[in-house]
Amino acid sequence: MMKVKSADAGVGAMNRRKILQAAEKCFAQFGFKGTAVQKIADEAGLPKTNVLYYFKTKQELYVAVLEETLSLWNSRFDRATVEDDPAEVLANYIAEKMEVSRTNPQASKIFAMEIINGAQNLSGYFDEEHALWMKGRLAVIDAWVEAGKLPPVEGEYLLYTIWASTQHYADFSTQITRLRGKKMTKIDFENATKQVVKLVLGGCGLSVPESFEV
Repeated sequence: MMKVKSADAGVGAMNRRKILQAAEKCFAQFGFKGTAVQKIADEAGLPKTNVLYYFKTKQELYVAVLEETLSLWNSRFDRATVEDDPAEVLANYIAEKMEVSRTNPQASKIFAMEIINGAQNLSGYFDEEHALWMKGRLAVIDAWVEAGKLPPVEGEYLLYTIWASTQHYADFSTQITRLRGKKMTKIDFENATKQVVKLVLGGCGLSVPESFEV
């Protein structure tokens, strides 16, 4: 019996992952209103009833995709303290954000569209958990400034700049591709990451750590 249950659990996890991946693709391409549950089911290669078994409504599935996107952005910066080197922390944070833009551009686009439309589906999480995260990170940045590890800088605007600079490569990938005449490769992303790190740290009066590698 235990083996059957284990197998069932494995199939369930696999189906759930297929559905989330299909939903991410459809929501990124067609938006929430333009995506039907049947379209997600077809993309996942599963019956519509299977999709509704794991996610009771399209709204529930959409929120699950948004929450997965936020979890992708978990970073070592989440655990940074005043004892850490701000140059190393910020450089690695930028690199992690750039890597997510390279590997999960659709997730970033869905999040961007949700924010542009008022973040109605993120109200609970966004107003509480995310705001708490922001408060904690600003406290660390302020502590770095007070300790003399970082020149006077407004942490809020520093984070906005990092988000804009890194998520741009996902949210506006079509624009970048058209301007370049080709899609960015992994090497292109590595070069872009080095430039963003150099520009952001330079603007904060910091040097790129010798130990930093993309």
